[in-house]
Amino acid sequence: MAETMLAARMHQPGEPLRLDEVPVPSPGYGQVLVKVHACGVCGSDVHFVAGHSPVARTPITLGHEPAGVVHQAGPGVENAAPGQRVAVRPGTRCGECEPCSLGRDNICERSQVLGMHVDGGLAEFVVVPAQDVIPIPEGVSFAQAAIASDAVATPYHALIERGQLRPGETVAVFGCGGLGIHAIRLARLAGAATVVAVDVQPRALERAQRAGADIVINAGEERPSRAIRKALGGADLAVECVGHPDSIGEAARSLKRGGRAVVVGMGDQPVALPPPNAFTWSENALIGSFGSSAGTLRRILAMAASRRLDLSQSVSAVLPLRDVNSALDMLRAPDREVVRVVIEPGR
Repeated sequence: MAETMLAARMHQPGEPLRLDEVPVPSPGYGQVLVKVHACGVCGSDVHFVAGHSPVARTPITLGHEPAGVVHQAGPGVENAAPGQRVAVRPGTRCGECEPCSLGRDNICERSQVLGMHVDGGLAEFVVVPAQDVIPIPEGVSFAQAAIASDAVATPYHALIERGQLRPGETVAVFGCGGLGIHAIRLARLAGAATVVAVDVQPRALERAQRAGADIVINAGEERPSRAIRKALGGADLAVECVGHPDSIGEAARSLKRGGRAVVVGMGDQPVALPPPNAFTWSENALIGSFGSSAGTLRRILAMAASRRLDLSQSVSAVLPLRDVNSALDMLRAPDREVVRVVIEPGR
């Protein structure tokens, strides 16, 4: 095995990623070394590079959606063996804190996110805790398994586990990028009666219609909350996938009585919400949602393997590691026709 590998590393916010030759990491106790076959590129990576979201250190290898094959198991590993196809959870879990003990390991108190706190999967190899790898079922590709860990499992957690979506309800999805498109598909699978898609890009709204949205609203042309309330009397569940103050406020204002607004998008700007009476009189709820648990990712992969969840259209482009900055440019483009871009380091 080679002693060095190539990795896409961020040295300074605002600069392109550099393709560095770095030592291949060695797995420690309870860890595995995964040979990366595919790694999704996410809007969060764009935020990291722009400096809008902080990373723990620089330089750092980005990439929190890797999938590949276990190459080497460290001491104490019993649940993973060399040659096993695995998806890797974006965030680690300690298994001991209160959230972990309650099955909410996505908000583990000692979690470290790949590509944010520790080196991630935009590289030829990545070291991760063995408890955070999930076997990939037969019939699911590496690319599909990679994006499932965040782009699919995250909106599933937001819709089903945090938003408590019930069949027959009306769902409004704010933001139709990778998370939003999968939120639309999952809402359909969960039995939503009507799905509304909100975005400012016409191409994104066209993509949303193809994904199953019944109504599309261009937020650059009309106020979404008014349009949703006029057409449907409000939404039972609104899922915000952008992290922008305006769309969070509009998601909260779009609800009917007893509705829930779930915020998935990440951002650091203050949000102007409706007054308290809008929540108390109507018993509306504003809920945060972060990532997903290990169990959720297992369910998503099982749904993909059974073809109940079709991920064949979820990967918009597959690029080699040397083109990682082109992948980021594709996500930045305002008129992008992209759901998810996947990097294959072996290409």
